[in-house]
Amino acid sequence: MSVSTSRSAAKASRRAALLAAAACLFAERGYAGTSIEDLGAQAGVSGPALYKHFAGKQAILAAILLDASSGLYSGGLEVVSGARGSDAVESLVAFHVAFALDNADVIRVQDRDLDQLAEGDLHVVRMLQRRYVELWVDVLAELHPDTDPAVLRTRAHAVFGLLNSTPHSGLSVDRATLRAELERMALSALA
Repeated sequence: MSVSTSRSAAKASRRAALLAAAACLFAERGYAGTSIEDLGAQAGVSGPALYKHFAGKQAILAAILLDASSGLYSGGLEVVSGARGSDAVESLVAFHVAFALDNADVIRVQDRDLDQLAEGDLHVVRMLQRRYVELWVDVLAELHPDTDPAVLRTRAHAVFGLLNSTPHSGLSVDRATLRAELERMALSALA
């Protein structure tokens, strides 16, 4: 591995760690209740060291929510590529359940602080989210071609609400059981 590649990998790893630390604090305290110094301390660096990676706290929030929205859309496209019908629906559900279980802090930040984004970032996040919803609608339409797309969109949003409520539930169920139960409930809701 070249020095440049090692440096890039280290930088990407540091960025991911900073964003995870920030998501944790924003989820706990809210965007307004978290300072750059708090973010640095959470990430194990000085507050000003964050400026090597991000222009400021607003850029950190944007990166968290843009990365999540982009990841959901691109990941959704990937899991349904080549899949059809019920296989595609099951793949989307499993994908979103994994996202919800792995990104509880990001979901809390989205719920609480989305309106803190700069207008341009908010526009991009919303666009990516609409595309993700429409991906679900397209897949559901294959199974239910006679159902109004607005109804399919409602079903998709309802399933997102179910799955994205998981971080707020405080359940003490083991991950495998929780994952299976969430998938079962989501698939039942979409039927």
